[in-house]
Amino acid sequence: MARLFGTDGVRGLANELITPELSMGLAQAAAVVLGFNEVEAGQRPIAVVAKDPRISGDFISASIEAGLAASGVDVFDAGTLPTPAAAYLVADLGADFGVMISASHNPAPDNGIKFLARGGQKLDDAIEDAIEARLSQEPLRPHGGEVGRVRRFADAEDRYVMHLLQSLPHRLEGLKVVIDAAHGAASGCSPEAFKAAGAEVVVIGASPNGVNINDGYGSTHLEALQAAVIEHGADLGVGHDGDADRCLTVDAEGTIVDGDKEMAIMAIAMKEAGTLKDDTLVVTVMSNLGLKLAMKEHGIQLVETGVGDRYVLEAMRAGGYNLGGEQSGHVIMADYATTGDGVLTGLQIASRMAATGKSLKELASVVTVLPQVLINVRGVDKAAAATDAAVLAAVARAEEQLGDTGRVLLRPSGTEPVVRVMVEAADHQSAQDVARSLAQTVQTELALA
Repeated sequence: MARLFGTDGVRGLANELITPELSMGLAQAAAVVLGFNEVEAGQRPIAVVAKDPRISGDFISASIEAGLAASGVDVFDAGTLPTPAAAYLVADLGADFGVMISASHNPAPDNGIKFLARGGQKLDDAIEDAIEARLSQEPLRPHGGEVGRVRRFADAEDRYVMHLLQSLPHRLEGLKVVIDAAHGAASGCSPEAFKAAGAEVVVIGASPNGVNINDGYGSTHLEALQAAVIEHGADLGVGHDGDADRCLTVDAEGTIVDGDKEMAIMAIAMKEAGTLKDDTLVVTVMSNLGLKLAMKEHGIQLVETGVGDRYVLEAMRAGGYNLGGEQSGHVIMADYATTGDGVLTGLQIASRMAATGKSLKELASVVTVLPQVLINVRGVDKAAAATDAAVLAAVARAEEQLGDTGRVLLRPSGTEPVVRVMVEAADHQSAQDVARSLAQTVQTELALA
């Protein structure tokens, strides 16, 4: 049987995989593993539950809260909030764990259940496995006054917004900002935070109706944001995804600024302020070589991880680093958040603009993005990509040819018989030529019988 938990909780089609029965069962299992196993005897665990605004969140949250309360857990229902807000509130309230109901950037028919440990931390694989194993066991069934209560977390959004504002090194007066909330979880709190920080705010994609989340708006559909920035003569556009754990920005000319450039802007600002731990930025192997070259020029070293924010988080915790993220705009500021926070990222970028008086285009120009070509080679033995002599020799020749002006990355797919060949070079034609040559070698040498 396949593992229920994926890379970011349990996610799938609502009412098919994510059913009321599964939701309640997971809640009852988590009540034991994250609740009663972690508190002292005689104490009642506390959990924070939040959701994005997709329509299925109503029945899923009702099922989860019922499962938790029936198991003896007191529940604080935080309503519709971003994932990073839920994580912050778990820590701020001193709760034993949290539950976030969201499928992030996925379309409305999908949904997901993500558990957060004490302090708002993501769960280790072993804890997720323990919750999954507990599903097959009899749940806790207290009676009378031992069952839990469900309370509305009335000031949840206000607490989160105040936390965001307290992180700002500089207010935003003089900036005009367009916010695209993807009809998602940040529709209320992101505009509120930017206005409270002093910015003039134009809002689009902030009318969730349960079925329009991520539909033509947000960080996966930035065209509307680009157009709005130009139409309103704004200084900055901020695009969130459905649960607002990421942020992509748009400059005054409508040009997209990706996570690599956002991290560069933030890393340089933090280094200047003396707050960048060990002058180090944590990124994945998919970050553009241009970021690495820019950071080297500014005396900032990179730690590279596998693809996925959980690997970035692991490296940050292991090294005690406080800034990391992905090209997708999933940026983690460990001084203020335990996960990627798109509202926090947007505010920090805007604050840097206000403090320096520089445009986003000027700030982002610190990174010269090298042309990147990605080819998916299908029908091959992906496991052999790291050991086949002919493939390794071809990679070595390509790296020698590119020298310091490019790089090569071969990455097996996690779910398909596919090897992803990625090449960066000083110009597009060189990247394309090297990528095609390598892809042909992979196809020839690793073809499945």
